Amino acid sequence: MRLRAGLRVLRRTATEVQVGTDPRWAVRLPDLTPAEADLLQSVDTRTDLTEVTRLVAGRDVEPDRVRALVDVLVEARLTTAGPSRADLRGPASVDAAVWSLLRADGNGADVVRARADRVVAVLGLGPTGLGIAVGLAAAGVGTVLVDDERPVRSTDVGVCGYRWADAGSVREHVTARLLRDVAPHVSTASDRAPDVVVLVEDRVADPRRGPVLVAGGITHLGVVVREADTVVGPFVVPGAGPCLRCLDLHRTDSDASWPTIAAQLHAGDVADESGLVAAVCAGLGAAAVLAHLDRVPGLAPGTTLEVAQPDAVPRRRTWAVHPECGCTALPASLVGAPG
Repeated sequence: MRLRAGLRVLRRTATEVQVGTDPRWAVRLPDLTPAEADLLQSVDTRTDLTEVTRLVAGRDVEPDRVRALVDVLVEARLTTAGPSRADLRGPASVDAAVWSLLRADGNGADVVRARADRVVAVLGLGPTGLGIAVGLAAAGVGTVLVDDERPVRSTDVGVCGYRWADAGSVREHVTARLLRDVAPHVSTASDRAPDVVVLVEDRVADPRRGPVLVAGGITHLGVVVREADTVVGPFVVPGAGPCLRCLDLHRTDSDASWPTIAAQLHAGDVADESGLVAAVCAGLGAAAVLAHLDRVPGLAPGTTLEVAQPDAVPRRRTWAVHPECGCTALPASLVGAPG
């Protein structure tokens, strides 16, 4: 039995320690003797808490007192039967450590291992799309399909991964190489339908793509790079909330000229992306996809996050199903099982 991965025992006073710092699980152990506090502070995630005799060796602490303190840690769900990421290496092991704190059984490695069987497609590989794809691969997603035959531009170079040497090369080719750089075992090809499709689009969502995905029962995340901000969302699970077409219909209700404007935006050139906004949106997008794959609460249906320059602070908006869309009333044979 050990402390869960990532936890530290911190000294508060001569007679009190604190285990962890996150308010979701951190606990204080007060009313200790100085010797007991010293013993607890010597404990780390490699310490076997069942070896009471070894723990008290050379210390003025009774074995029964150690057992009682360990029981407190067990009741607080701060212990696990063993290391949660012993056979994981690289960036995915960090996710395993976090999940070892979040899961009741402390086995965060199981969450990451399950991602290896998942397939995610990312369409649109500007800096934001690249960042999402790399983030998913680094988190352990086994197959990341990428699609964007446009060239890397000098304005794409920056924090999300593109370098000056990549300028002029095909985006999807560079992305595939970068995915293998961070996750050597990731696949970029699959005969399976993706579990999630991420649509990263310039200036406005393509009105043709969303309905096709909804009709096919394919879960998808919309991301739109606009003039000076990027919108992440909605996360569309067909039949369970508003779709991309719903948002367009709401915009048309507010502005009758929106379809005319949208058509011009769709026919326009590639949008430039602020590196800092792209980095924020890449993290938000990858997190939304991982939450769905891990079957935990994530970006709620009908929610969009607008990340604007210069502060890059996400602003939440909520959208309802549009009564004229019909996306939630499609026959089950068309929509398929959500997820």
